[in-house]
Amino acid sequence: MLMIMAVIFLSAFCLTWAVLVRLLATRNLISSRLEELNRYTPQADREDELQVAFHERVLLPMLKKTSLFTQKYTPQRQRESIETKLLAAGHPFRWTAADFLSVQYSTAVVLAIMAVLASYFSHASSGVQYLATIGGFAVGYMLLSLLLNSIIAKRRTNMEKELPDLLDLMVISIEAGLGFDAALQRVVQKSKGPLSQEFNQCLQEMRMGKTRKEALKDLVRRNEEGDLSAFVGAIIQADQLGVSVGNVLRTQADQLRVKRKQKIEEKAMKAPVKMLIPMVLFIFPTIFLILLGPSVIQMMETFK
Repeated sequence: MLMIMAVIFLSAFCLTWAVLVRLLATRNLISSRLEELNRYTPQADREDELQVAFHERVLLPMLKKTSLFTQKYTPQRQRESIETKLLAAGHPFRWTAADFLSVQYSTAVVLAIMAVLASYFSHASSGVQYLATIGGFAVGYMLLSLLLNSIIAKRRTNMEKELPDLLDLMVISIEAGLGFDAALQRVVQKSKGPLSQEFNQCLQEMRMGKTRKEALKDLVRRNEEGDLSAFVGAIIQADQLGVSVGNVLRTQADQLRVKRKQKIEEKAMKAPVKMLIPMVLFIFPTIFLILLGPSVIQMMETFK
């Protein structure tokens, strides 16, 4: 009986002990979790949120919401046209076509409101206010398109300047024993600029499974630049006919340098004609005023 009572007592004691340990462990876990939550207060989260830049906290979420609304009511053809332009511009600010349209409409509305307020506070008539509203909206709508076209033109000009130097580097790499893809990779590693970025994208597309011909054609499709199109056409033709790529690249580089020299000479020949307009409008009147001014004053005093 004593042994049975001892076993029952020990069993009850162990069971009670296990329950108490379990309850205390859960309570300790809850307490530690509460302490952790108290350590990261909403004020701390707010301070961390305020450390983020303003455009990431406010402007980008607003732009995304506006883009979803704009995308629903924009024709597919217009979105494709804008997407093509954004590709040619190198995707500035990582905008999509919907983002660009949202910013364009927002700029047009803001300028229209500014034009209305300016005409209202200047006490203009209702017709002038109406024309100012239409003009402000039209200017705001066209402003972003002009800016995008300017970015595209500047980017293509930079690519045209970079192409002969990159071709020389590619020729040296190929003559050193590298293949075309390895030479293109070497050019991407050793240079910076829009053309290097396009070559890098071309290499990534080839790694993802595209053929060299398709990747190069996509490169030309993204950038409608004459010299680059001629270069890609020569590479594709040499690849199909089995001609040495190094010789083709060297010929292309020589032709591009001659073409660049001719363009520089053409600009130099146009410079005197362009300088004639500011000289006639600003420099010649000043010279005439300085030379003839005193004599005119003396003649006026004499005839008095």
